[in-house]
Amino acid sequence: MTSIAEHAPVSLPGIPDVLSSATELIGNTPLVELRSLPRGLPGRILVKLENRNPGGSAKDRIALHMIRTAEASGELLPGATIVESSSGNTGIGLALVGRLTGHPVIIIHSGFISAEKKAVLLAYGAELVEADWEAGPDDPNNARALADRIAAQTPNAWRSSQYENAANPHAHYTTTGPEIWRQTAGTVTHFVAGIGTGGTITGTGRFLSEASDGRVRVIGADPVGSTYSGKESGTIVVDGVGTRWPRSNWPGIFDPAVPDEIRVIDDRRVYDTVRRLAAEEALLLGPSSGLAIAAAIDVATAAEPGSVVVVIAPDGGGNYLTKAFNDEWLSLAGVNADGFADGSSD
Repeated sequence: MTSIAEHAPVSLPGIPDVLSSATELIGNTPLVELRSLPRGLPGRILVKLENRNPGGSAKDRIALHMIRTAEASGELLPGATIVESSSGNTGIGLALVGRLTGHPVIIIHSGFISAEKKAVLLAYGAELVEADWEAGPDDPNNARALADRIAAQTPNAWRSSQYENAANPHAHYTTTGPEIWRQTAGTVTHFVAGIGTGGTITGTGRFLSEASDGRVRVIGADPVGSTYSGKESGTIVVDGVGTRWPRSNWPGIFDPAVPDEIRVIDDRRVYDTVRRLAAEEALLLGPSSGLAIAAAIDVATAAEPGSVVVVIAPDGGGNYLTKAFNDEWLSLAGVNADGFADGSSD
């Protein structure tokens, strides 16, 4: 496998804006203001479009940062295999960066992963292993336990451990947070993000709290069935967010002291928001974006006039066309699509 490390940057006189690789496209994602969904609300809502990263999600940031940090420390050897358990986006980010840095990637995934995400992972050359995503933390068939065993059995393998790796929140502390602060010229008053591994809200929220001397209010968005909000564990039908495990088994990188509050958004509203974003704002985003943006609408509704609510849209909707935009799948998942914004079930 060739890697970007094997090739010196090409100098192209007179063409100063040529990047040396796709890794340079990671970060510096745009903010776009919603116009239709929050019409008439006292607060403005600015959406940070993480689908503009080359792998299509915010997880590209942590993939690059975890790999570069491990390479620098010697923990990840040249050409060594990367092993991770992922519902899709972190796996895609690792596969993308691994392809460019000469590292084979093995991803342990759930049987519920969308066909689109599997296709992207395979396109980037990842090896896929399906696990029981419902298995508890002490079950040997648990995805993380399976990833640990595969890493132990693979010579020189490196287990990226996104749930415990400090480079995950640090990526957001050093990139996402400063970008938002700069893009809003320090006027951001509220920050909203879904909680999956906890890296985005911990790193970005911590930076914004520190930069604003505590003025920015940090809000977590949680799906039904997740325990981050203190509710009982149940079925989660929103990809990439929430946890069904008790607090004692929450990801080590998630700092529950960073969010000022955590709001639960019901499943039907999550998917209705996804449909409305496409129909009214021409933004094709994924379910975790619908979750966070629905929470941001609630925040903007109660905010002081002139408030600036920044919300993370973790990924795009292209990887969920067979799920979030498929009424049959939603019905099977227990989400009634009747009356959704795009009228597809009329």
